[in-house]
Amino acid sequence: MSDAPAAADVESADTPRKVLFVAGAGRSGTSTLAGLMKILGMYVPQPEVVADASNPKGFGEPQWVVDHHDRLLKEALVQVSDSRPEAWFDTGRVSTREPERIATAQWLESQFGGAAGNGGYPELVIKDPRLAWFLGLWRVAAIRTGAEPVFATMLRPPAEVVGSKQTYYANKLGSAHLAASWLNMLLHTERGTRPTDPAALAAGNGGRVFVRYADLLDDWTRATMHVGETLGLQSVLHANSEQIRDGHRFVDPSLRRMQQTLADLGLPPKLHDLVGQTWEELNRLAEPGGDTPAVHATLDELRQAYTDLYSEAEAISRSSVVHAEQRTRRQMASGAGAPRPPEPARAPVPTAGAAATGVERIPHGVRAAIPAPVRRGLRKLAGKERA
Repeated sequence: MSDAPAAADVESADTPRKVLFVAGAGRSGTSTLAGLMKILGMYVPQPEVVADASNPKGFGEPQWVVDHHDRLLKEALVQVSDSRPEAWFDTGRVSTREPERIATAQWLESQFGGAAGNGGYPELVIKDPRLAWFLGLWRVAAIRTGAEPVFATMLRPPAEVVGSKQTYYANKLGSAHLAASWLNMLLHTERGTRPTDPAALAAGNGGRVFVRYADLLDDWTRATMHVGETLGLQSVLHANSEQIRDGHRFVDPSLRRMQQTLADLGLPPKLHDLVGQTWEELNRLAEPGGDTPAVHATLDELRQAYTDLYSEAEAISRSSVVHAEQRTRRQMASGAGAPRPPEPARAPVPTAGAAATGVERIPHGVRAAIPAPVRRGLRKLAGKERA
């Protein structure tokens, strides 16, 4: 990183448009990377989600993006930390709707304008834990605005991610669910950001990079320089000395407060092995020259193995689904509704109109477990049939 030119010089009409999408599981260091990119001169669309006790340094998340994703997830009946492989098809169907593509591209186009330099803000950074569910939507939006989409995926040991979610999000869904959702998220994020041009990948210009959270905290200047060089981010490459000082003040090594290991989670053996093997392969991607077809092939096998494991679990858990249906019917008949599981305070799913009743009060995890014909019957009983 050099002292010149300053960020204002970089932000000109001569700098090609580029959008950095920061992906990865929630609580994996995505906020730290996005915050550093902002300090080094990239633009985080405003307003941002307000910092809170779970992330006092700030989230680096545009509020519009969070609200957009919340609405789309609700439409797709997908949780932020959904462990179902099928959930990717649900969000994919929503993402391919032309009105959503138009709205996303229009918003993104509006963010390139601004007062910084004659060319506005040519390099944007978009981050949200929900982002991976809609990678295709954002890739299309970037291309439609004449920008190059590039991706940075944060890697943090899965046991630390699980522990952090349980601590700061008061998540009561259990270690096995959270580990499975991490596995589902990372395996499909890797596939969704994988370069399609073998020549570009061989030349080390695949448009994506993997960053270990530990590396970012240990030596953030080296880690961010690697991101800048790999993805061609001019703001990062030409950051000045004042921005570097701000970066040193921003990064706090004590942010890594979770130290538990995979063995501490007590996972079912098959899930434990899959999580461990996936973490090992993902780490290869963070090594110089490690983003190779051989690693991709292994990750494809692991993704298929997880899909098979989840299908097996569904096949033998029918009694749990029936029990959930019966319990839901009883609670609805009594008018009590079902308690909603705790959600992160910063990211409530918006509910239109008056306070939700009946079907809308049933936890998403329960709704998702109920077969579609039964869900339709419940909606009909509650007078909530869809048009």
